[in-house]
Amino acid sequence: MIRLVICNQRGGVSKTTTTHTIGRYMADRGLKVLMIDTDPQGSLALVLGAKPKKYLYEFVVHNHAFEECVWHAMENLDVLCSNRETTKAEVALLGMTAGELAFVRIFGMIEDPYDAVLIDVSPSINLVQTCSIMYAKHLLIPVAMDMLSLQGAAAVIETSKMLTDLFKVEIKTVGLLPTMIDRRFNLTSLTLKALEGMSEKYGIPVLPPIRTDGTVPKAERVRKFLVDMDPHCKAADDYRVASAKLMELLNVKPRYNAKEEEISA
Repeated sequence: MIRLVICNQRGGVSKTTTTHTIGRYMADRGLKVLMIDTDPQGSLALVLGAKPKKYLYEFVVHNHAFEECVWHAMENLDVLCSNRETTKAEVALLGMTAGELAFVRIFGMIEDPYDAVLIDVSPSINLVQTCSIMYAKHLLIPVAMDMLSLQGAAAVIETSKMLTDLFKVEIKTVGLLPTMIDRRFNLTSLTLKALEGMSEKYGIPVLPPIRTDGTVPKAERVRKFLVDMDPHCKAADDYRVASAKLMELLNVKPRYNAKEEEISA
């Protein structure tokens, strides 16, 4: 069972793109995937054109049936979307005993049909993010090519260490994912070098990088997965390589590679 939070304390680092592209990669290889958006901006619903009847807030706070809240994106891929009401969930969680562990109980009740649960979180440090981390216990950190993104990644790692010490559970960052790579800029080389230093310091592997690609915003505008927009674009190629490496690190094997054969054809 894969439980993974995609996070960085800096916004604009491709967290949402990373979440739904990796989720689609896993689904195409036979894994049953649930993607959960805990960001009140509701980016997953926006970029995928999702129109759920109910959202994360109704499921977490008002105990509405999971089947009423989840949106079926495609075969093997479901989405629990977020909206502005998610900000109210924070208040409700604050009133719960051991609120930090609320998602362990709530999502633990509905995760059985799935092979992977991927959680997209907001860039701010809040209780909803803490709940997500405590449930998943595994983190993937996308890092864009700027120093603020590096600082955001370091903040996530330090937060995970603090939660590990506080709750006596192991929270592991499984990988650092370089995103928005454009090697024409000196800052890219500097950031990648600093990222390698962070990797050595914390013992966290750096995944294969994702190049800047204009296909990504185009796909978002037309509400398509990247692989449906252009399966041969740079970002799609890079995400396939990075996703395969991620599954290797998580010791998860695909069940079939039908989509891979279609892409190669």
